[in-house]
This record gives sequence, C-alpha cells and structure tokens, in this order.
Amino acid sequence: MISDFQDILSVSVKGMKKSAIRELLKLTKDPEIISFAGGLPAPETFPKEVLISLVKKVIEEDGDLALQYGSTEGDDKLRELIAENYNREGFNVTKNNILITTASQQGLDLLGKVFIDRGDKVLVGLPSYLGGLQAFNAYGANMIGIKFDEYGMRSDKVAEVLEDLKSKGEKPKFIYIIPDFQNPAGVTMPEFRRKEIVDLAHKYDVLLVEDSPYKQIRFEGEDQKSIYAMEGTGHVINLGTFSKIFVPGFRIGWVIGHPDIIDKFVMAKQGTDLCTSPFVQKIAAKYIEEGHFTRFLKLTIQNYKEKKEVMLAAFEKYMPEGVTWTKPEGGLFLFVTLPEYMDTEELFPKAIEKKVAFVIGSVFHCDGSGKNTMRINFSYASKEQNVEGVKRLAQVIREAMK
Repeated sequence: MISDFQDILSVSVKGMKKSAIRELLKLTKDPEIISFAGGLPAPETFPKEVLISLVKKVIEEDGDLALQYGSTEGDDKLRELIAENYNREGFNVTKNNILITTASQQGLDLLGKVFIDRGDKVLVGLPSYLGGLQAFNAYGANMIGIKFDEYGMRSDKVAEVLEDLKSKGEKPKFIYIIPDFQNPAGVTMPEFRRKEIVDLAHKYDVLLVEDSPYKQIRFEGEDQKSIYAMEGTGHVINLGTFSKIFVPGFRIGWVIGHPDIIDKFVMAKQGTDLCTSPFVQKIAAKYIEEGHFTRFLKLTIQNYKEKKEVMLAAFEKYMPEGVTWTKPEGGLFLFVTLPEYMDTEELFPKAIEKKVAFVIGSVFHCDGSGKNTMRINFSYASKEQNVEGVKRLAQVIREAMK
C-alpha cells in the first residue's frame, strides 16, 4: 500500500461513513439471533416459480436485446408500464419523465451528484431514511433536521427554516420527504400536510423530493394522494423502487421528474454504470404485463399485515410501561421510543446477548439526536419470531430501566 493513501483520498470519500445498518447486520449472522434490524422483505413473498418461467421466456423471445447493453434511460416497455401505473394515481407522466436506476439508492446518490455542492443546505426529517442521509452526506450537504409530529414533517418548522434562510439570501437545494409509512418512523403524512408543504415549496421556489418505496404496501386506512400528483408544476422529484414490492435482488428503481431534470440525471448515471441491467428490466416488464405484479402484491400486503398485527399485539403484551411505538398503516417498520434517559446504542450489545437485534434510532437523525429510539422491522422474521423477539427485547429494556 502506498504511504500517502489517506492523503490522496477525495474530500467526498473522507466525509463518507459506513452504513450503520449494514454494519449492524454483520452482527446478526448468528442464526439464533432474531433480527428486526434490516429493511428486508420476506423471502416467502418472492415469486420464484413465476420468475423461472419468465427468465426462460425473456431469453427465448428477446435474448439478444436482454443480454446486450441497454439505454441509460431504461427499457422503453418498463418505463411505459411504470408511467401507466402512476397515471392511474394522477401523475400525468410519460416514459420521458422516467429514468430507471439501479434501485432507489442510486436515485438518491444521483440526487446528490446533480444538485449538492459542499455546504449546500438540504431539509430532511428528524428522523429520516439513513440511506438518504448517507447519500447527501457524501456530497457534503449541510442537512437541517425538521422535527416530526403525528402527521410527519412539521410544516410550521419547514416554514421557519425557509424564511430564516431567505432572510440570509439562501435557500435549500431541496426538501427530502418520505410521506408514506416513513422509514424509520412508520408515519404517513396526510394530504392536508402534504398540501401545506407543497404551498411552501411554491412560495419559496424550492424543489421537493418525494421518496416513496412503500406506498403500495398499505394494510389499512385511506390512501393519500402523492405529492407529485398533487403539485403538478415540476417542483417535485419522485423516487420509486421494486425492492419492497417485487424483489430487492433485481435492484430496479426509478426517478420521476420533469424531462429537464431527468436529462441531468441521465448524464450523471452515464458516469456511474451506463445502464441498469436490461435483462432484469425485461423480466420485470414481462412480470407486470402478464398480471403477476398485482396478484403477488396482494399476497405480500396480507403477509405483512398479519406480521405487523402479531408484533403490535406482542408489544402491547410484553413492553414495560414508559415505552411507546408507532402503529403504521403500511410499510415495513415501526418506531419505538424509550424514556429519555435511555440510550439504545448502549442497549444494542445487551440485545445481541439476548439474541435479538434492532437499529439504533440516532443513525436516522442528522443531528445525532433520537438516542432513546429504535427502528423495528416486522416484515422479515416469521410471526412466531416476531413474538419471541419482542419478548427478548422487552426483557432487555426492562432490565435497563431505572
């Protein structure tokens, strides 16, 4: 190794941090550990038999194109199908508004690559998705955390920050929002709050980024209109993915936005990977065309609904007084809050000793707060493991209480 390795690293790399979740997951390889740590879909929801058939069909019918390089923008048929799906939700988009990415995490990275210079302000939730915080941090963003209430990101706090920045002759590059079953909080932003934030985006001429990987995994309650569909003037970029509603191993995501925005994202992506796998894109398009997507999504929703209900019942039964948790209407997570004096980072090794894992809440807070919180995933483990894992976790918390 060269002697000045550390000195020649870029400023961006020096500012990068390893994913806390990925690092924690290394500790949960023990098969005896019940892991609530990852945002993993349940393997039993994967349509393996259907995919065996589709892989063969794609190779036989379209093998020369499927196995060749593809366009950076993505497979035309897949983009058209995605556009059709979103237009049923009121989006009014064509394939020209859509870029296929290597999962939505690439969309977040491209967002930073296209918009963020070191020191630029970005508004994010307190808490917010770790992958987003990580991507923005890599480009040197100065993230401003906006506190939550029961409706998600507080619009009054957004207004305060925007007005303060305006008074200094500044504005953020964008506001990052996860409105549906927010990761990690599990909260869904109602339409009135979405409209309040859209109005602020118009007033202060600020870009909104709507990250919505879980919207279609709704178990109960009323569907809320997407911010993109609600806004309608090009102030919104929407990020989506098949990772939570089809299979994560395909690594297919997308960015929806004004064609001028998509053009810049295409150029940024060309310097990263040229194109997302044409092979898996054609399989995904065939999967949708043949009606498998709708059928299997219903089965996935039922699976996760049952697991969530079992977990919430276990929380009610076993958790000590003073512990609270969200009750999401969909998605993959619930967020747990302990008494303020407790620190989940200190609890984590004790939980591992009891063979249960979670994600410490502070990693979802750009300001390092939230030390008394944790994120719990209910989709991956079995219903029986969810109950047993909550029992173990409750014991760890009870023993650590004053």
